[in-house]
Amino acid sequence: MKRFAVEQPLLAPLSIEPFEIGRLLTPRVNLHGQIAVRTNRYSVPIRLAGHPVRVMLFASHLVVYHQRVEVARHERLIAKGGSRLELDHYLEALVHKPGALAGATALEQARQAGTFTPAHEAWWAAARKAHGEADGTRELIEVLLLHRHMAHQHVVAGIAAALTVGALSADVVAMEARKIAQADEPPNLGPIPPRPEHLAWLDEPAVISLTSKRLAQLPPDTRPLPSVAAYDQLLRRRSGGAQPASEGEPP
Repeated sequence: MKRFAVEQPLLAPLSIEPFEIGRLLTPRVNLHGQIAVRTNRYSVPIRLAGHPVRVMLFASHLVVYHQRVEVARHERLIAKGGSRLELDHYLEALVHKPGALAGATALEQARQAGTFTPAHEAWWAAARKAHGEADGTRELIEVLLLHRHMAHQHVVAGIAAALTVGALSADVVAMEARKIAQADEPPNLGPIPPRPEHLAWLDEPAVISLTSKRLAQLPPDTRPLPSVAAYDQLLRRRSGGAQPASEGEPP
């Protein structure tokens, strides 16, 4: 620490501009919705099959972009020849081929990661028993799609609530999940009191005239209005001392 204290004043300041520290790669998505990065494979949304994407590879993770939009993010694999597949990336394809879900590697990885919970398993088993293998799996896929716009814990709680009453429909799960999400929202505390005087500027409109704001902060101007009387005296002196032009001379 003592040596660092001696060296610290000699160090150059940190850059104020952010700079990218990842490595840029441009792989192409294969027909299985996967990209090869170094010696491993990572999933992206299946709709991008056949498209080139940009990958920013960092020490611990990687981010995938398509047309400047982030489409996938994965923890980086250290071992060679591995794969990291996200179940959500394949849901649109599994709707048309529900039989492929049971043996999917992405499903097994979701189980290991804990995102496909025992509640999902129980609801899926009950849905297949009630609706058949294909239709029951499609209902499960509709439930999994809820995770895209709702919190994971709310969807899982909605699954448990629907399973308790024997409701094996994705619509019921969505309704129960929304109820739970609304119950978790902070209560309405009534009308907001007016802000203190020193914070009143927060209520001003988003677009403010800077000139008006500066003028409003200036003290009142008590000076008299300017007068041009001195200039009027010059005009009178000039007109009084002028000589008439002689005949034949230009005026």
